[in-house]
Amino acid sequence: MHAAMIDLTPEEQRVLGALIEKHYTTPDVYPLTLNGLAGACNQSSNRSPVVSYDPATIQAALDGLREKGLVRIVYSQSNRAAKYRQVLEETQGLGTDDAAVLCVLLLRGPQTVGELRTRTERIHPFASLGEVEQTLDRLAGRGEPFVRRSERRPGQKETRFTHLLGDGPEPEPAAATVVPTAGAGAGLAEEVSRLRAEFEALRADFEALRDQLM
Repeated sequence: MHAAMIDLTPEEQRVLGALIEKHYTTPDVYPLTLNGLAGACNQSSNRSPVVSYDPATIQAALDGLREKGLVRIVYSQSNRAAKYRQVLEETQGLGTDDAAVLCVLLLRGPQTVGELRTRTERIHPFASLGEVEQTLDRLAGRGEPFVRRSERRPGQKETRFTHLLGDGPEPEPAAATVVPTAGAGAGLAEEVSRLRAEFEALRADFEALRDQLM
């Protein structure tokens, strides 16, 4: 039997999404300290909207997530700073594919199936769009659904999916989410956008590691 509906604030959504992401992409510096989590929440790449949370805001979100049973503190005698880990999968009976999809939706807002396949690759590489759709169908078909189809906005050609873990701010329009026109120029634009996103993600991971070592 699945747990009751999860209702998270926008700040809790960002913190939970960041913890899921770093859990899988930087396991060597996970769980995260408060400083490491601040860098993960406030990074400028792979986030929509971009935020600038102070430590008090992140701590309040962590406290809320702990009360909801989605985050736990990890204590260690070798580390003076408390560290935090997310337990969404184990408390809600989710697989890595489910967590990957929810992570991207929490961090970037509504996404198309194609965007989800591309942006979940570092967490769970889907072999096809069909596998992404199967995961979305499973998340939408739970007793308490975790995702739903969003209504198309003017100018949008593809259906987008959004999470149901709480209301959030409208995502900021970003060049990386704009579908370019066909042709060689479009392919170059996509490649530049992908490389820029990867660079920003690597820089954020480096900053998180630096914070862990300080």
